[in-house]
Amino acid sequence: MNEIASSGQLRMSLVRWILVCVPAITALGSLIDIIAQAGPANRWFAALVPQGALLPAWAFTSIWIILYAMIGVGLAMVICARGAPRRTSAIALFLVGFIALCTWKVMFFGQHQVSSALVLMGFVLGLAAAASIMFARIRVGAAMLMLPYLAWLCFAATFNFQIDARYPDAETLAVPAASANIGGGQEANQY
Repeated sequence: MNEIASSGQLRMSLVRWILVCVPAITALGSLIDIIAQAGPANRWFAALVPQGALLPAWAFTSIWIILYAMIGVGLAMVICARGAPRRTSAIALFLVGFIALCTWKVMFFGQHQVSSALVLMGFVLGLAAAASIMFARIRVGAAMLMLPYLAWLCFAATFNFQIDARYPDAETLAVPAASANIGGGQEANQY
């Protein structure tokens, strides 16, 4: 049975892989975001960043979900390119880079290891760039879907660098206590 698949069969294979990759990448990435308390809602991070200097938490979360979906589609496109040279290497690079990104989020937001996280982010960027180049050799569209992800990683690396430079003791910064506003929109009394 050496028949070549029809274009319809190939399209359905891609759709099936998209239906696996996009939810898997989005769910895993979002779970890590929740575990690490990634983003502006993190009280430690909010103490380092001036009020209004970064996107609101909902926008930060939305951007990551869109990026997870885009890179999930790109991964599915590469997975469906059976017989493509270096396909397995491209998938492996992508997965190692994604795991490194998840580790960076835990290290930066969860453990407050700013300097170590900066080094790891350099590794994440290198892996993501290498995966994008390999994706381009397999499916140009898959590489194009990686470009916004690479841009956002550059933003994260720059921000990580700025925090590391501005707050060399960020690892030891005490997390401010959560405040409860009991007065129905008015400031709670300070005792």
